[in-house]
Amino acid sequence: MNRFEGKVVLVTGGSSGIGRAAALAFAREGAAVAVAARGSERGEAVAREIAEAGGTAAFFRADVSRGEEVEALVRGTVERFGRLDCALNNAATLEIGSHKPLHELTEEEFDAHLALNLRSVWLCMKHEIRHMLERGGGGAIVNTSSVNGLGGVPNASPYAAAKAGVLGLTKSAALEYAAFGIRVNALVAGGFRTPMLEGVFDHVAGGDPAAAEQLAGQVAQMVPLQRIGRPEEAADAALWLCSDQSSYMTGNSLIVDGGLTAVYR
Repeated sequence: MNRFEGKVVLVTGGSSGIGRAAALAFAREGAAVAVAARGSERGEAVAREIAEAGGTAAFFRADVSRGEEVEALVRGTVERFGRLDCALNNAATLEIGSHKPLHELTEEEFDAHLALNLRSVWLCMKHEIRHMLERGGGGAIVNTSSVNGLGGVPNASPYAAAKAGVLGLTKSAALEYAAFGIRVNALVAGGFRTPMLEGVFDHVAGGDPAAAEQLAGQVAQMVPLQRIGRPEEAADAALWLCSDQSSYMTGNSLIVDGGLTAVYR
């Protein structure tokens, strides 16, 4: 299946986890992929992996919390590939001031979390949509949120607030640009075996690999499907939301969590 033949797709946070899996999957289905990330080494490795498999990709180093870098990213993608049809705004972090009670957070930590996890999504949509409008409309955008944005999360309040904000931004943009043929949806991700989640396990386990793996097993038992998801499974959902197979969907929050939150919704 080549659902994205002739399409150009931008994936932020494309150097690891869900972003990497999505970049590879988009390329396998015919897309030219702009892989964006802050870290050049891993990002370039993903672009090389795509090229070695016969696909088309380019790496763009960008901190998507900075407006000028996002503008340059979208401009560079269009200059390189001629257009932009789809975007997966997936970049996120849990590293800044993570795992602290709310009253212990500094203003700088809170602002940094919102910049990297929420403002970044707004900036990406701002420049992606501007290009889509300039070329006459049409396009699909998927913003990666989290089940943490559906409720409160102890000791990770800025992350939860940012991911809830992503849902609000997504729905608002969907309403604003539906008349222009631009669809905007959210991927609400549960637990997936990504470097970010592995880092959480490692932190909680105090750096003990055995304890981290035991914690992962406990988390898996909380999921009705009895396992933590594979990044490829989240990528599959993101591709579907970007494809014509979801052509009548916009403003939707697609929850992919193995049933974890089913009892609450």
